[in-house]
Parts: sequence; structure tokens; C-alpha cells
Amino acid sequence: MSLTILYVEDHKLVADAMREALEAEGWRVVVCLDGAAAVSRIASGARYDLMITDNHLPYVDGLDLVRYVRRMKPSAALPILMFSATDCRADAEAAGVDVFLQKPDDTLKLIPVIKQLLNRGA
Repeated sequence: MSLTILYVEDHKLVADAMREALEAEGWRVVVCLDGAAAVSRIASGARYDLMITDNHLPYVDGLDLVRYVRRMKPSAALPILMFSATDCRADAEAAGVDVFLQKPDDTLKLIPVIKQLLNRGA
């Protein structure tokens, strides 16, 4: 059974490229193009093995999305990675992300960090 990643990114070209890269690793990827869509997915009870989110998102920003997930699923301990061009590491960590990576500098770290987070939950 492949692991499922919820990827929240408002730039469609970036989201599509990232989805293809993640699917090439063998993961199933569900893309949401805004924070409100991600909140709806989480609220529906859908199960994810990892959430990756940008911070700058329409309707619900990444920090509020992380806070929402942590309130709704505290016992599930869903690993959350924030991948953002906005330098908000301290706020992201305070909100509850497991890892913060900066775009574009940390792009090459992304797949290894995802593997680490997914293996931690296995």
C-alpha cells in the first residue's frame, strides 16, 4: 500500500511538478490549491501519512492550517513539513510543524526529509 501525502500549494505549476516528483518516489499525492480545501480534506476524515504545505495560501494560510491540523488530530501525530519561500521558521515551529524547509534553498533536501518523516511514522 502506498503512502499518501497531502500537498498544499497555491501555484498550480509548482504543485503539478511537485506531485510528479513525489509520485515518482511511489507515493500517492493529493493536491489542494488553497488552505480552505486542505481544511475540508482534513475535516472529512481522510487519512494522510504526511502533509506538506506552503505558508502563503489563499483563504487559510499555512500557519493557520498547521494549527488547525494540530487541534483536530493531536493524537494522530500527522507529520507536517512546511516548504515555503517565506522565512517563517520560528512561527511554523511554534504552530507545530515537524520540519521547515525554505524554498528554493532547501529543495534538494525535500525528498530525503520526506522519507525520514514517513519512516518515523512506520
